[in-house]
Amino acid sequence: MFYRKWFWLALSLALLALLVLTLGCQGGTPLAMSTPTAYAKSDSIDLTVYNQNMALVKDKRVLALKAGMNEVRFTDVAAQIDPTSVQFTSLTDPDGTRVLEQNYAYDIVGSKKILERYLEQNISLVTEDGSKYSGKLLSGADDIILQHDDGQVTTIKLAQVREIKFPNLPGGLITQPTLIWLINSAKAGNHNTQVTYITNGINWRANYVVVVNKDDTAMNLNGWVTIDNQSGATYENANLKLVAGDVRRVTPAPAARDGYALPTATAKAPEPQFVQQDIFEYKLYSLQRATTIRNRETKQIEFTSAAGVPINKLFVYDGGKAYRFYGYQITDPNYGKTSDTKVAVMLEFKNSEQNKLGIPLPKGTIRVYKTDADGSNQFIGEDNIDHTPKDELIRLYIGNAFDVVGERKQTNFTKISDRVIEETYEIKLRNHKKEAVEVRVVERLFRWSNWQIMRSTQDYTKLDAQTIEFRVNVKPDGESVLSYTVRYSW
Repeated sequence: MFYRKWFWLALSLALLALLVLTLGCQGGTPLAMSTPTAYAKSDSIDLTVYNQNMALVKDKRVLALKAGMNEVRFTDVAAQIDPTSVQFTSLTDPDGTRVLEQNYAYDIVGSKKILERYLEQNISLVTEDGSKYSGKLLSGADDIILQHDDGQVTTIKLAQVREIKFPNLPGGLITQPTLIWLINSAKAGNHNTQVTYITNGINWRANYVVVVNKDDTAMNLNGWVTIDNQSGATYENANLKLVAGDVRRVTPAPAARDGYALPTATAKAPEPQFVQQDIFEYKLYSLQRATTIRNRETKQIEFTSAAGVPINKLFVYDGGKAYRFYGYQITDPNYGKTSDTKVAVMLEFKNSEQNKLGIPLPKGTIRVYKTDADGSNQFIGEDNIDHTPKDELIRLYIGNAFDVVGERKQTNFTKISDRVIEETYEIKLRNHKKEAVEVRVVERLFRWSNWQIMRSTQDYTKLDAQTIEFRVNVKPDGESVLSYTVRYSW
């Protein structure tokens, strides 16, 4: 009994050694035992993530090189690596170490890959019901087609297969993406090296959570960095940096997925985890500690917090926002007659140090909450912001007012001559709230660039070449009416 146990143990070890040898074969040839292998040092990865679905990876490892020619295999790289961006540097002997060739092997082992390599060869398999089949593999693309020794052909659904047995692992397949270098080294021994490359599939986005106070006059703001890693690699104990800005790339990248966390209001903002600095014409945020970014993981890190930020709540009626200048419709009296009745609700604040902010805010989504009578936060709207420098004004479109309604109609259209027309609009605003409101009425003068307000019942401000704004006070449960006449000439 004792010898039988040792026999089975020895047999198991032999089979394990055979498996290791088989996995080490590339193209049918075993790797030389002297081939150097890269080993990662702890805290050796610098990861700079851009908000354009890409990252710059700087991976420092120790390589055992011999004098002369070396084949180096560098594993654990991102599956979405851009091979043309790879840079290899020996920090120990940069002048005496030269890369002669570089290959990126990405033919990852998998059942379909192995089936492709075993066409016209014998395999055996077991289905879910325990049936056993063997024969020459004719196809493995959709269903498995086997030809038996007697010439008969059997088709087995892939979904019904429980186990497939192959004589060995075909050459040329690898278990993970690998960079392979042919390196000529003048110095033997351990080399501290750095490999730098760009990978796609990893993105970051800023997400902001705002809670407004009871009177809608101030807010608490928490800013979160959301990192979505789909690059195919895990970055252990990485020194994380984030770049905010529109860095030009030849191929546009898709947007990141959104994520957010609810804020915790504090009397005093905690010390920021990120330190911001300028780099070229962009903003760089450096995390002040190491962090692990795992593959297929979304990670969130708080990067800013502010309490009691002053805000203004605005009601904006832009009934003709759907209309723009179209040359052939300049004299069409029906163009621009229909209008929206919704009055937008907006929150406005200045990104200034005086308002307890004053930092560059990366583009992202701001989600707004308000506390109800039971003391719980209720979601009231969201908007996106672009990269916003300090001291700039931010206006958020949160939703539409329930109790404030607008009505806009054309009351007159006159063609004075072939090159002059006049039209009059009347705008009614109804307030069903218990308190007075101010509504900013935006009017777009879309017929032509040369215009003049002939008559108006209220003062207005010119916002740009074809936009004016009225500010109208509406009493509680009241209605206010304004009208204006504009003349176009061309």
